[in-house]
Amino acid sequence: MTKNKYTNLLLQTLGCFISAAGIYSFAVAAEVPVTGVAGICAILYRLFGIPMGLSNVLINIPIILCTYKLLGRSFFIRSVYCMVLFAIFTDYLLPLMPVYQGDRLLATICGGVVGGIGDALIYMNNSSTGGLDFITMGIKARHPHLPFGNITFAAALAVILLNGAVFQDVDSIIYGIMFNFIVSAVINKMMFGFSSSMLAMIVTDDGKAACAEIDRVADRGSTILQGHGGYGGQPKDVVLCACSNKQLYEIEHAVQAIDPGCFIIMLQSNEVHGEGFRQLELGKSESSESK
Repeated sequence: MTKNKYTNLLLQTLGCFISAAGIYSFAVAAEVPVTGVAGICAILYRLFGIPMGLSNVLINIPIILCTYKLLGRSFFIRSVYCMVLFAIFTDYLLPLMPVYQGDRLLATICGGVVGGIGDALIYMNNSSTGGLDFITMGIKARHPHLPFGNITFAAALAVILLNGAVFQDVDSIIYGIMFNFIVSAVINKMMFGFSSSMLAMIVTDDGKAACAEIDRVADRGSTILQGHGGYGGQPKDVVLCACSNKQLYEIEHAVQAIDPGCFIIMLQSNEVHGEGFRQLELGKSESSESK
């Protein structure tokens, strides 16, 4: 989230429209299973004729009650706003616009990318479109180490399999899995992959010089740990630095220039929290809400 509430509101609105377009204009048009509460409501409607609006409200009530305390009032208000916008875009605006009617595979890929971008914009502004999003956001808030896209994919997979089993449509299961895998990958990339996503571990004889070079070429902080060689027992400095992919390349060449014998380990990291890095906020965020 940004510090400007109007910017956050605009991004949430944009995310709702993009997410709705990915589902309605691509997935639904190509008969790719819709996931979440909407997917469950569609199944109930086809089986028993239960109105989708009514079943959506009834299903969301217990979900909201179970996650309201964990995620907080502000998150709930933002999510209700997105839920209403999502419904308006899906039911009234997008039907007036052209939908993709081409190849089903291309519709799945494009819909996954578009839907993932929209969902990521919503999640990055500490909101959701309700339904199973409340559950996945609650799981993420309780277990922050779990990749958010993976949680979303697991929740979506259950609805996809249910849809395929009820209507005996194997192709829809395959396309539904592809669609939601792409959505999950885009969510992870949008939320975590475009900022600092690498960890450099540099084993060197001169840690201070390495830190100075890192600060010069990348303007990143670093930490020196004390180590010893496993064979000879000689003292070594281990420099840790979280950085982006581009910065890692610059750091690698700068450190090797001052210490050709250094040993560099490059690790992929999903999330980095701390000064200078974007931190995802989920659920309660307004200074503990109750203070």
